[in-house]
Amino acid sequence: MMTTIAVEAKSEDSTRVDLQTVRSALVVADEFLLGAGIENARLDAEVLLRQVLRMNKTELYLKIDELLQPAEERRFRELLRRRAQREPVAYITGQKEFWSLDFIVTSAVLIPRPETELLVEIALDCLKSRAVGTAPAIFDLGTGSGAIAVCLTKERLDADIWAGDISLSALEVARANALRHGVSDRIHWLPGDLFATPNGGMPIFDLIVSNPPYIRTGELAMLPPEISQWEPLIALNGGADGMDVYRRIIREAHNHLAPGGQIVLEIGADMGPMVAELFERADCYGPISVFQDYAGRDRVIAAMKLPQSEKGPGHG
Repeated sequence: MMTTIAVEAKSEDSTRVDLQTVRSALVVADEFLLGAGIENARLDAEVLLRQVLRMNKTELYLKIDELLQPAEERRFRELLRRRAQREPVAYITGQKEFWSLDFIVTSAVLIPRPETELLVEIALDCLKSRAVGTAPAIFDLGTGSGAIAVCLTKERLDADIWAGDISLSALEVARANALRHGVSDRIHWLPGDLFATPNGGMPIFDLIVSNPPYIRTGELAMLPPEISQWEPLIALNGGADGMDVYRRIIREAHNHLAPGGQIVLEIGADMGPMVAELFERADCYGPISVFQDYAGRDRVIAAMKLPQSEKGPGHG
């Protein structure tokens, strides 16, 4: 039995195609998404069909010649329409893998990127230098989906983890991810703008981590539509030079770090020298190290609060 579905971006009636099996559905979906300008059309089609059929990749190809049911076709058509409108696959499926864990994602949070795993790696390396038997206090600043906080919590069973975000919707997603991964009782949640939390009461931290907004305002419109039209602007826009949030973090973090405590930040590929200069000008951090990702681009910067620093609140 041959069934018919429509797959197009704006009108479900303008394009009609025949699908019969999983194999033919993937072929047609690939062509459709390519026509809509989707670069990884085949991979996206496969992920979306797996979402509909609730199969992993192996199961999908074991059933490659099986017929799709009408309800499955209708669901697949809807997901393809959304992808053709450049909605990210992660928002369509509601999940994204990070640090080999599956995280819930919604349009309230930035989609976790593989490059950000380097931030987690460097943060964990920083903690290795601490004395054995001392539980580190860690603050994930602008936690978003909670991916960084959850990963650090799972990797460091002894840590006291705090996670904050100005977006209450983002904190809801982060809480859901902490619950999903069994660490919800080990993370303290702080609604607020960076260090300005409503109730105060933050401890002094041994480590502060953050993936702050760093896209220059004038470059936002040049980003792929999947980013510029769908991901939260508040998590992207770093101001005219991309440095607005770095200035605030570096100026204020000193007051919340223990002597010898460290701060680890994700950075834009061309921002290493500029962020390093901010640390240097603050006159209370050092040494400063910039780390490159696997593509050879600057990705993470780390600095330590100098033990002898006695700058008062609001310095810088």
